[in-house]
Amino acid sequence: MRVTPDAERQIRGGHPWVFDRSVTSVRPEGDAGDLAVVFDRQRRFTAIGLYDPNSPIRVRILHHGKPTPIDEDFWRRRVADALAHRATLLDDPETDAFRWLHGENDRLPGLVADRYADTTVLKVYTPAWFPHLEAVVAALQSELPAERVVLRLGRDAARSGGPVGWSDGQALVGDLPDAPVEFLEGGVRFIADVVAGQKTGHFLDQRDNRRRVRQLAAGLDVLDVFSCTGGFAVNAAAGGARSVHRVDLSAAAIRSGRRHLELNSSNRSVARCRDHGTVGDAVEVMGDLLRRRERFGLVVVDPPSFASRADQVDRALQSYARLAELASRLLEPGGVLLQASCSSRIDEHRLAVAVHAGADAANRQAVELRRTGHAVDHPVGFAEGAYLDAVLVRIERR
Repeated sequence: MRVTPDAERQIRGGHPWVFDRSVTSVRPEGDAGDLAVVFDRQRRFTAIGLYDPNSPIRVRILHHGKPTPIDEDFWRRRVADALAHRATLLDDPETDAFRWLHGENDRLPGLVADRYADTTVLKVYTPAWFPHLEAVVAALQSELPAERVVLRLGRDAARSGGPVGWSDGQALVGDLPDAPVEFLEGGVRFIADVVAGQKTGHFLDQRDNRRRVRQLAAGLDVLDVFSCTGGFAVNAAAGGARSVHRVDLSAAAIRSGRRHLELNSSNRSVARCRDHGTVGDAVEVMGDLLRRRERFGLVVVDPPSFASRADQVDRALQSYARLAELASRLLEPGGVLLQASCSSRIDEHRLAVAVHAGADAANRQAVELRRTGHAVDHPVGFAEGAYLDAVLVRIERR
């Protein structure tokens, strides 16, 4: 394969994708999962990656620089390097769930592996991985054996998996669990539906921010907006919150949050904490809380991605500002707001500007306490790999 000069520069700089429009020649045409070798204009080796003839991302780069064989030892080294990067989590007796392989950022583009206690979940986003799955699973099992390995398929992979024998929710090692898998995160108990849940069954990327909420929550009334499965609310309760109010558009998410609180009821702080769940639109519910003159000492706003496309950025920033305005009005003077964004198109500066704008609109002053990004098991290996940002501010009256 040969590519445009700009694509050559991108590859040498470590970018993991070659788009179809950057390909100038391919001989011969390949199938999904074939190894594509990229040569430069002087016919020198540039990179090697997984080929997908049906994807706009035509090649996902595995290695660039000098030639290297893509064999069992290659997969083992990649898996072992990723595990070594997570050593601090492996040594934490209160945590047994982490992201082991973070796709492009661990130089395995289109592939994610999450570990929940004795279960490894492998999420595949492209059919280019199908010919290599057995070798990858063998590498995972050689480094940190699991009782079971479960395969989850992204949309593109699911469309191609059936004809070649792969299916979403398939057991690759051991038997499928007959119930959600229980695991620990900072001493708090959660469950993950590894067979049919979102992504791999749980969102692990907010672990550090959830811990910060636990450290701040003692004696406070806490509002958890876009609560999903209740990760922030459970941590707030474990940290001694007086009450938690969970808000989500999904009734199933509200039920899941309640289940997680019940799972931790042996913790005295959780048992004492009053819990309330509301199914509804975040802006509407927050507006209703304002009209009822309810106030909180801590508000968490952790929405889904508002900007999956470039043309959605401006509207996303307006939404972040509106949410920050409502949260600022709902906070007691001196209360704390944690607001997050999970879009690579919204960097921490833009998010912070939106949060300050929202506080200004509420006639409040936002005093920044901290900006946070990715946890150790969600490393950033290229520009588009940075997607998670959060801003922690104290809201004061003007």
